[in-house]
Amino acid sequence: MKTTFTGDLTRDALARLSQANQRFMKAYPGEGSGRQAVHTVYGGAHLFSAETARKMGEVALRSLAEFAPDFATFARAIGLSGAETLPVEVARVAEIEKACAADPETVRRANPDAWLARTVYTRVVEKLRREPVEDFRIDFEDGYGNRPDPEEDAAAENAARELAKGRAARTLPPFFGLRIKPFTEELRDRSMRTLDIFLTTLLEGTDGAIPDGFFVTLPKVTIPEQVTALADLLDLFEDRNRLARGSVRFEIMMETTQSLISIGGVLVLPLLVSAGRGRCVAVHFGTYDYTACCSITAAHQHMAHSACDFAKDMMQVALAGTGVLLSDGATNIMPVPPHRAAKDGPPLTSAQVSENRRVVHAAWRLHYSHVMHSLETAYYQGWDLHPAQLPTRYAAVYAFFLEALPAAAERLKNFISKAAQATLVGDVFDDAATGQGLLNFFLRGINCGAIREEEALATGITLEELRGRSFVKLLKNRRG
Repeated sequence: MKTTFTGDLTRDALARLSQANQRFMKAYPGEGSGRQAVHTVYGGAHLFSAETARKMGEVALRSLAEFAPDFATFARAIGLSGAETLPVEVARVAEIEKACAADPETVRRANPDAWLARTVYTRVVEKLRREPVEDFRIDFEDGYGNRPDPEEDAAAENAARELAKGRAARTLPPFFGLRIKPFTEELRDRSMRTLDIFLTTLLEGTDGAIPDGFFVTLPKVTIPEQVTALADLLDLFEDRNRLARGSVRFEIMMETTQSLISIGGVLVLPLLVSAGRGRCVAVHFGTYDYTACCSITAAHQHMAHSACDFAKDMMQVALAGTGVLLSDGATNIMPVPPHRAAKDGPPLTSAQVSENRRVVHAAWRLHYSHVMHSLETAYYQGWDLHPAQLPTRYAAVYAFFLEALPAAAERLKNFISKAAQATLVGDVFDDAATGQGLLNFFLRGINCGAIREEEALATGITLEELRGRSFVKLLKNRRG
C-alpha cells in the first residue's frame, strides 16, 4: 500500500512536534508528589521561639476545652453538617461518646451525624496534641511592622537561632520559614538585610545546611523583576556559602491586581513564577491587600467576596498543571473572648461568660465556613493567624474529607477493579487522570490526619501503592 506520511519531511514534522510536546510537558509536569500543608500560620518575628508551635497547640486545646468541651457543642458551634440532630443533654452526649469508643462502625451506620461530629472532634484533638501547626512563617512584614534597623537586625538573628534550636529539638512543624518585607524601592534594602542576617545565622546553627521544609515568602509582588532579584540574591548567597543551587526555595504572594494582570493586559502570574528560575514553589493569595487594591471597603473585605473568587480562579487557570502550590488567605475575625477575669479579681458574670461563648462560636463558624469555601474551590491550604483558629481549620479539613470518604473510596475501588480487568482482557485503561485525582484525595487526607491509612486500604489499594503516590505506576505494576 502506498502511503504519504513517510520520508524526511514527515520525520522533520514529527521532530518539531516532539520538541513542542516536550516543552509543554516540562512547563506542565502536573501536580507535585510532595505533601502540601493545610495552612500557613503567621506570627511576628519578635514573638517567635523554638516552642511556638507547641505553645500554639496548648492555647488551641485550652480554647476548645473552654468553649466546646464535647463533640456536640463543637459541631453546633461551627455549623457541622447534621449538628442540629445532636443531643444537647450532657448525659446523652456521653452515651454516644461511649458507644463510639466501643464500636464506631455500629454508630456510623445507626447515627452518621453523631459519628461524624465525634470523629471530627476526636481527630482534631489528636492533631492538636501531635502536630498543632503544619507550616509556620516568622513574619517580618505586617505582623512585625517597621522598627528601627538595630531592632530588626537583632530580631532576625534571634529568630534564626530559635529556628535552628527548634530543628535540633524537633519542635518545629513539618514546614517553616520567614516572610520578609516586599522588594519595593522603600523597603527592599531592609528586606534584603533581614534575609541576609537570618540565613547567615541559620547556617551557623545548622552546620551549614538549609533545613528541609524551609521557605522564604516574598509579599506584595507586582513585577517579575522583584522575583528575579530575590532569585539573584539567593544565587549569590548559595555560591558564597557553598550551597547547592536551589537550596533556598521561596513562595510569592499575590496581593495586588498588578500581580494578576499587567497594564498591557498580560496574565502576569506565569511570568512571576518563571522569574524565580525554579525556586518559586507556591503562590499565596492575600485577601485584604487584594480587596483593598480593588477599592472594596473594609466592611466588605472577606475571603468569600466575589473579587477574591475571581482572583483565585485566575490563579488556578494560570498555574494549573505547573506543580506550583496555591494557598488561600486568612479569616481576620479572631475567636478571642472579649472578657477575661483578672488574676485576683472577681469571676466573670454569667452574662460575660455567655458573651464570651457567643463571640468565640461566631468566629469559629465564620472561619469554618471560609475554610470549607476554600476546600470546595480546590484551595487546600490557607492562612491562620491565631491559635484558637487551629481547631476550626482542622475541623473543616477533616469534615471535608470524611464526608466525601465513602463516595471516594467506592470510586477508587471501582477504578482499581477496572484496572485489574483491563489487565486481564488486554484493554487500555485511559482514565488515569481521574484515578490520580482520587489517589490524591486519600494522600491529602492521610497527610493531615483526616483519614486513617486503614480507611484508604479498604479500597483495595496496598500500602506500597499508596505511598508510591502515582496511579500510573499503580496501573503498570498491576499489569506487570
